[in-house]
Amino acid sequence: MAATHAKASDDLTADGAFPDGGTPDAARTRDDRPSGDRAPFRSAWRDVPPRQVREFAALALEEVPALAQDILREIRAEYPGLPVVLDDSGEPMALIGIRRALEGFVQQLASQEGRPRYHLEVFQEFGRGEGLHGRSLDSLQAIYRLGVRLAWRRLAEIGQQIQIPPPAMYELAESGFEYLDGLVDQSVRGYAEAAAREAGERLRLQRKLMELLLSERRSDSVPGSSYGSGHGSGSGSGATALGNGLGERAARVGWQLPERVAVGVLLRPAPEAVAPAVGEGVLLDMEAEQPRMVVPDPDAAGRPELLRRAMTGWSGAIGPPVALADAAKSLRWAEAAVRLMERGLLPSGEVLHCTEHTEALVLLQPEELIEDLARRCLAPLEHCGPAHGRRLAETLLAWLETRGGAPEVAARLGVHPQTVRYRLRQIRELWGDEVDDPDRRFELELVLRARRLRGQLGRA
Repeated sequence: MAATHAKASDDLTADGAFPDGGTPDAARTRDDRPSGDRAPFRSAWRDVPPRQVREFAALALEEVPALAQDILREIRAEYPGLPVVLDDSGEPMALIGIRRALEGFVQQLASQEGRPRYHLEVFQEFGRGEGLHGRSLDSLQAIYRLGVRLAWRRLAEIGQQIQIPPPAMYELAESGFEYLDGLVDQSVRGYAEAAAREAGERLRLQRKLMELLLSERRSDSVPGSSYGSGHGSGSGSGATALGNGLGERAARVGWQLPERVAVGVLLRPAPEAVAPAVGEGVLLDMEAEQPRMVVPDPDAAGRPELLRRAMTGWSGAIGPPVALADAAKSLRWAEAAVRLMERGLLPSGEVLHCTEHTEALVLLQPEELIEDLARRCLAPLEHCGPAHGRRLAETLLAWLETRGGAPEVAARLGVHPQTVRYRLRQIRELWGDEVDDPDRRFELELVLRARRLRGQLGRA
């Protein structure tokens, strides 16, 4: 964008002033050879008598107001779409900038005492303006170059008028383009500042949007919202969300309201981890202790693969796809999955999809209820030793899952069928006719599966 001109000369000050009394050769003369190998440089401009320099500067300063007007007129003709920004007095900011730049350059030529400093913040404002309006610096730099060419034509006429030698004027031209680099540098700074400010404001608005979207109160207040609702309810919830201000907030960050979303909760791989490149349309809040993201249309073609690649090195969970109004519910499942990951009950080191771990989330989430049911259902095992009780529980679960005879259960457990028959007889003695009741069998399988998920039973 501004790569060619952003590298302001090493000899240029931050505000565009030349060192060493402002003479052009001080800013222009650079030689990468070792100092011992450099040939002495003789400045043609320094050879110009001071009287001529002062006369040149005086004539040039007299021309500045009219020259600035001419330059602005030519720029507007070349760039008719250039916005006109006025200062408090109603004068165009562009005209002020051109005039100050010309005056600063000419005054530096005539200065012989110390190092003059010219504060050309107006060029930073030009850069900020381009950034805030979403434009690149390309056109602004082209305008600067056009202005320098037009200014040089008039300065060359003045130099010819008072008979300044051509070599000195060549040095002056080179110095002018060095000066241009300093102006561009000011604009680049302003542009970068505006870009950073714009990015920060966008992130702030995006976080506000996510807060509203993930608000439990907003989700519960939307009629007809429910986990797993179809596409038809999505459009209705979107309309209600618009009434709640969600649509307005989304428009401010350029986010199109989707029908369905999935919400993710992430675990940082390191405190200084850079945000994952989740792609356009995915809302991401990195300010939270556990970053959150909202994925629009999570089942859209290519979306899962894009997220998988973007999340390399990250871990966390993505909740189930839900209607837009139910985003908070997807968040709850993602948070539940992350808690299980932190306890070692779900695989870590990757970003999981809750829909692929439904059994664990359903059985491990209501921990107190499952444990209470387990105490009641597995009470017959209390009088068995821990090892024997575990073997009977594994055998009971295998039988419940296969609904087969001893050979099928034995194959599943990797033991002899006669061993299974012995255990099944014990199970019948412990539970009696309860193992024939469908509801009791369901409860037994439920609590035994939960124990297996926690690692308390072996996996067949």
